[in-house]
Amino acid sequence: MALTRGKGMIIGGLVAVIVVVVVAAVSAGVLDGLFKKSPAEIAKAAGVVETADAVKIPLKALDSGKALLLSLESDGRELYYFALKSRDGAYRAALDACDVCFQSNRGYRQEVDLMVCNNCGQSFPSDRIGEIKGGCNPHPLARGIDGQHLVIKKADIVSRKDYFARKRS
Repeated sequence: MALTRGKGMIIGGLVAVIVVVVVAAVSAGVLDGLFKKSPAEIAKAAGVVETADAVKIPLKALDSGKALLLSLESDGRELYYFALKSRDGAYRAALDACDVCFQSNRGYRQEVDLMVCNNCGQSFPSDRIGEIKGGCNPHPLARGIDGQHLVIKKADIVSRKDYFARKRS
């Protein structure tokens, strides 16, 4: 009986350790890659619609201020871009690449109201996205509003395919 009780305590202790390790890993972001959605899954969940010549992003999908990171496949190459609503209320779009660090094909991440280059660490306020070109700024994309959608012409994204010559890791 004491032997069974001892095994139970050992198993219970191991389970507790495993739970603590998993919770710590999730909190530290170690497992983010396992649960991260692809740009296609994100687009579908946000209600993004692709037509033959444009990408239509519902404005309501951008109203939170959180950047929507998307991709478009062209000739077997993934082209990355993002859209967001900046703090000044404007809807903006840019390639997920810049004129300086594009060869690393690491793109940007959002930290509160800043887009931060994953290669060099430079950060850019959201209300400057799509306005400034050159340097490490996200390369702007032309965009327009059509009803309740932000519209980006596919040709504008595809014309910048050289920014994505390398596969994204």
